[in-house]
Amino acid sequence: MLPNTTYVIQWGGSHVWKIGGKGLVIASWNKGKLSGITLKVSDIALEILREQPGLRPAPYLASRGMKWIQNYDEPGLSKKGLKEHLRESYKLVSLSLTKALQRVLGLNQD
Repeated sequence: MLPNTTYVIQWGGSHVWKIGGKGLVIASWNKGKLSGITLKVSDIALEILREQPGLRPAPYLASRGMKWIQNYDEPGLSKKGLKEHLRESYKLVSLSLTKALQRVLGLNQD
């Protein structure tokens, strides 16, 4: 995983990866099978990805105006695309942290 991330299981069994206490990836399983991966995305990415087969605005989060996409079915994101969006989610969430916390975690210091 990416530096300074933590992992918890919350919200009735969702697997959540965080940075600085803020979520960046949520994964869920159903009967041992991955049933969805949810990531924070930019406004532009949300508009593009929401129209792709196997992707949708994250049901709970998007309904509250948050920019999250859920990869819930095939074809969805390729492995490469998933990795790219994971890195982007990490960047977006890290930039939303306070400057002091970013310094403590060694983020966005260039």
